[in-house]
This record gives sequence, structure tokens and C-alpha cells, in this order.
Amino acid sequence: MAPIDLYYWPTPNGWKVSIALEEMGLPYETHLVNIGAGDQFKPEFLAISPNNRMPAIVDHDGPDGEPVSVFESAAILMYLARKTGSFYGETERGRIAVEEWLMWQMGGLGPMAGQAHHFLKYAPSMDPPNDLPYAKDRYRNEVNRLHGVLDRQLAKTEYVAGPDYSIADMAIWPWAILWEGQQQDISDKPHFSRWLDQVGEREAVVKGKALAAEKRANLQDNKDAQKVLFGKRD
Repeated sequence: MAPIDLYYWPTPNGWKVSIALEEMGLPYETHLVNIGAGDQFKPEFLAISPNNRMPAIVDHDGPDGEPVSVFESAAILMYLARKTGSFYGETERGRIAVEEWLMWQMGGLGPMAGQAHHFLKYAPSMDPPNDLPYAKDRYRNEVNRLHGVLDRQLAKTEYVAGPDYSIADMAIWPWAILWEGQQQDISDKPHFSRWLDQVGEREAVVKGKALAAEKRANLQDNKDAQKVLFGKRD
């Protein structure tokens, strides 16, 4: 089997796919997309990810044996789970639950936690500083609410979508693990805390999160990267 090309940078969205590839035992070759340097805007990357967001993959053994490129992290997770027949629920009801929580991450926890990171950590360090109490409170509070939703779900199930580990866990964990940077207190969320540790101890999760970890930098200290990531573009 030809290795899957993984276009990646060590962020929560990138970790989703590196973790999935490790969990599924799929061979892959990593192509670093330095988002702080603007690699995501290069024409060769836009050809496979037109929304200039990583991660993306190219599977040379795609449908009917032909290459296929996939962008958007949830679409990649669903594709890989179908390809391998794993981590996607054993029944139709199980698949519905996995998809519900996968979409919950994509539409809720990911965007809200991302905004919390932006307004709590990055905006105040920009030039000029943008220290916006309303935005900070709004996104900090919404992340707390979403963590409460997750804690209540995990009081009923071992993993997010039921008794079995799935791509929903792979999608949610990379954002949830950064709770401190989102200025959260999870001491009142024991089920959430248990799940964070349980998933974090998996060998494939450790390996997937460690991929190119040395490249991860603090954007608060990098004004040039802030201009690339937060500047206006068409």
C-alpha cells in the first residue's frame, strides 16, 4: 500500500488526522505546512485544500484504486474510517452517534475553543493590542458550557459516542486537551477529566500528537506569523 500523503502542522486539527492514521495503522508520509510562514496559501497546497486550511491528505489508493485528495479534518476522519472499516460504529445507530459528536466538534467545540484561544491569548499580544473583555468572556463561557455538555455525556458512556472509541474521540480530544489555554476549570467535570486521561494514554494518540511537536510555537511571540494568520486576505 502506498503511503498516504499527510499535509500537516502540529495544531489540534492536524493532530486529529495524525492520531487517526496512527490508530488505523495506515502508512503515511508527512508534508509540513508551516501555517505561520504562509505555506497554506501556496498554489500546490490550494490545489488539494482550496480553503487554505490544513490538514489535508492525498490517498494514492483511493476509490477504484485511483488517487483522491480530501480536505477538512472531519471529512478526512470519515473517509479513513470508511476505508479501514474501523472507529465508526458497528451499527447504523452507532454511526449516527459518531457523526453527531463529530459534527458537534466541528460546529461547536473547535470553533469556540479556537475563538477563545484567539481572544484570550493572541489578540492582546497583537500590534496594536486588542484586549476585548466581551469577546474573552463570551468564548470562555461558551467553551465552559460545551465542556459541561461533554462531561454529562461521558457520565453515561465510556467514550464520547458510546462504549467504543471512535473518530469522534479523535476529533474532540485534541481541542479538549488544551483547556488550560482556554482558561477553563475542569475540577468540577470528573468524567471529562477521566476521558482526557484515558484517551491521552493510548499509544497512537501519544504518537500522533508528538508528530513534529518541535515545530509548535507560541504565536504570542511571533508578530510575523500573526500577520500571516490574522491579516486580511481575499
